[in-house]
Amino acid sequence: MVTTVSSSTPTAATPSNTAQTPSVWLGCVSHFNAGYLVGDWYDAAEAGTVTVAELHRGTGLSPAGCEEIWAYDTEYMLVDREMSPHEAQQQAEALLSVDEHLRPALRAWVASGDYVAEGDGRSDVPSLSDFEDRYRGHWDSFEEYAADLVDSTGMLNGVPEEVAQHFDWRSHARELAHDYAVLDAQAPASGVYVFRSC
Repeated sequence: MVTTVSSSTPTAATPSNTAQTPSVWLGCVSHFNAGYLVGDWYDAAEAGTVTVAELHRGTGLSPAGCEEIWAYDTEYMLVDREMSPHEAQQQAEALLSVDEHLRPALRAWVASGDYVAEGDGRSDVPSLSDFEDRYRGHWDSFEEYAADLVDSTGMLNGVPEEVAQHFDWRSHARELAHDYAVLDAQAPASGVYVFRSC
């Protein structure tokens, strides 16, 4: 049996989180293992600074013998899984360092598993320089991206119109797709995110 001692449970949504701020539910590992939920929601960018004493404040339970804190639930993070407060803070900092309109693409890149990671041995976070280098934008379809690439590179410049009109766009897009990761955009967006694979 699990006894809730905190003001919010790990499965409850953060009521004040209307701006989609990366958040984590941090809990005391010792009390969790003993069947008590001692913890609360925190801004993930500050997760590494939360202390055991702070988690126990106002619960009536002593922090004596408690040493470890763990992030048991997440909201608006790069990944949706348990993690250490240190990793939560690193991931939140990475996510918040890109423009807000790019965050869904960064989440999709990480969720694909086909991303470049950098880390300190305790956690891996996406390489933001690789993200910026590889990201080719949000498109209605990969075919739309391929057509724009042909236009922007001038691939058909100088080709007579009667020849250019027979260009096989679908075949070109299929060939080009081998060098890209094409990821479905998540609701409420539609279309795809396009990333150069190497």
